[in-house]
Amino acid sequence: MEDRHVSAQNRLLLKGGQVVNDDLMVQADVYIEDGIIRQVGSDLVIPGGTRSIDCRGKLVMPGGIDTHTHMELPFMGTKSVDDFYWGTRAALAGGTTMIMDFVLDSKGVLPLEAYNKWREKADPKVCCDYALHMAITWWSDKVKEEMAVICKEKGINSFKVFTAYKDVFMLRDDELLKVFAACKELGSLAQVHAENGDVIAENCKKLLALGITGPEGHYMARSEEVEEEATHRCIMLANQVNCPLYVVHVMSKGAADSIRRARSKGAVVWGEPIAAGLGTDGTHHFNSCWRHAAGHVMGPTLKEDPSTPGYLMDLLANGDLECTGSDNCTFNADQKALGKDDFTKIPNGVNGVEDRMSVIWEKGVHSGKMDPCRFVAVTSTNAAKLFNIYPRKGRIAVGSDADVVIWDPTAMRTISAATHHQKVDFNIFEGMTCHGVPKIVIANGRVVLEEKELHVTQGAGRYIPTPCFSQYVYNRIQCRDVSRAPKKVEREPYDGAIVEIKMDDKKGSVENPITASRDSMFHSRPPTRGGGRNMHDSGFSISGESLHWNAACTRECKALVIAIMRAVGCASFINDFCLVLMLSHS
Repeated sequence: MEDRHVSAQNRLLLKGGQVVNDDLMVQADVYIEDGIIRQVGSDLVIPGGTRSIDCRGKLVMPGGIDTHTHMELPFMGTKSVDDFYWGTRAALAGGTTMIMDFVLDSKGVLPLEAYNKWREKADPKVCCDYALHMAITWWSDKVKEEMAVICKEKGINSFKVFTAYKDVFMLRDDELLKVFAACKELGSLAQVHAENGDVIAENCKKLLALGITGPEGHYMARSEEVEEEATHRCIMLANQVNCPLYVVHVMSKGAADSIRRARSKGAVVWGEPIAAGLGTDGTHHFNSCWRHAAGHVMGPTLKEDPSTPGYLMDLLANGDLECTGSDNCTFNADQKALGKDDFTKIPNGVNGVEDRMSVIWEKGVHSGKMDPCRFVAVTSTNAAKLFNIYPRKGRIAVGSDADVVIWDPTAMRTISAATHHQKVDFNIFEGMTCHGVPKIVIANGRVVLEEKELHVTQGAGRYIPTPCFSQYVYNRIQCRDVSRAPKKVEREPYDGAIVEIKMDDKKGSVENPITASRDSMFHSRPPTRGGGRNMHDSGFSISGESLHWNAACTRECKALVIAIMRAVGCASFINDFCLVLMLSHS
């Protein structure tokens, strides 16, 4: 069946299913008309000509929202192979009805120019709704000025910064503080790719010098503490200006624990694990097949510890981590081969936009770690709340957009590059069997997946603005501004004595009362154990020139002292003699 086929139905009745939202499950029918959910309940009065879909034994859930994609991204000398058509097509096949892509242009390109490029690429191709995040990869007053325009006029409420990719995207700490302060002022959400770029750059040099050029070098250059340190640091920096922070692609136990600890202390921070980190691990970097190993290269890295995916899923299930993306940024074998002799040139990125929902159901719900309500929260609702598009998105309710997935929790499928709908030629979940499959997917009230067949249209998706000052994010921030505002201590003025400080007339500086200045004629080191002067205190060089000449010494005195020094050869005596001369002129 052709992808461009569109269902003619604009009235749908989803009958007999279990409606699942993030906070409840209830048996109910759902009536959809003109792309909007019009009724939810039982014994609904429905107009004639409505198509009825039998949902008995199925779950009726909000369509997924993938918070993190990179479609047709220019990166590392090439471009990600899944463009906005192939990527959104695959998203719908997996039950995701909205993606959030990153505007990520070269350093030096201003935000408005970059935004226009992304809209021009995406609008004609998207098969489902989409929103945008904006990356800030350099800083200037003009960038700050355009951030305000991006928020107020272009509908983007989130800005991403990098502490990795040195000399490409990475910002310094002082620049991070400025971006965070600007985000706070605009009511937007700061996001961060957290790895220590300086450490990674040095490690890469060392590994290449040792002759380690394969994909394992990419992993070796990025130990877990590299991500953990940067995560902790960015949480601290954001907290200094009371800016809410969203840590993208949390890949390690250490980074996740940094977020968990900060949240337990009241920090306004959220963590986003991704399908790759929840579904597989970093042992693949050491596979003897170069293509297989390179296919798993991404940043931050998948971790070698095989217990990491389960650990991240535990934190996602209990609320320490918030929502899920895919970081879908795909490159074919010939593109990955750009780094065949140098791992630093392997384009970073993996798939996940199609398989995210099934992987999380398998590892989360089927394993017993989370219930279907939590599944809806981490795949859809929490994202809608964070990015201020709830309840338009992320909920089955009257007035919400008709983005719905009818989920069969008993069905099974095996993931494979041979059968997936993405353009990339590799799949990191190859061979994984998943319980839980989308049987029917509805986007904007149109059936786009049915009987394993896609019925999508290029350009049918809409750009969804994300307004600033999300209540889910900023209610706490605004209260903290009041409760944590610095307050002056009111006290009686001090009216006691004040020590007089003598100023150096020539230099206008204050003599440090603790450590003598370099111009002092007095010794700052203690005497030797025998009670004699510490000879290291001498201010004379071998040439006979003193580092401590006082301006009061005349040329004649200076010449005399040098002559005595050369004759006697005793630096301690000469220093004393110089002191006597100085005192004699006072």
